[in-house]
Amino acid sequence: MTDQTQRMHRRDDAAAYVREKHKLPCTSGYLAKLASVAGGGPPFRRLDGRWVLYAEEDLDAWALARLSRPIRKTSDATINSGAEGDHEGHGAATAVEC
Repeated sequence: MTDQTQRMHRRDDAAAYVREKHKLPCTSGYLAKLASVAGGGPPFRRLDGRWVLYAEEDLDAWALARLSRPIRKTSDATINSGAEGDHEGHGAATAVEC
């Protein structure tokens, strides 16, 4: 799909799209935080230098990248790629605010 034909969403609608399609917690405030400070959010574009727009394709890829690989038991899950001493849930397999 080209940029001209992609369905685009403003931040509130982008958060709702992620919640509804991917069943992941997501708020417009979290997307704004990722875009302005934290990084790691979905790519976005600007319209007239003011409005932030997210393509559905980018939201889908970002949401899927947040999920762990399929696992059958909790002991199969690794936190932070097996980093020792990180038992507070800071790895890719943990739920994060969005």
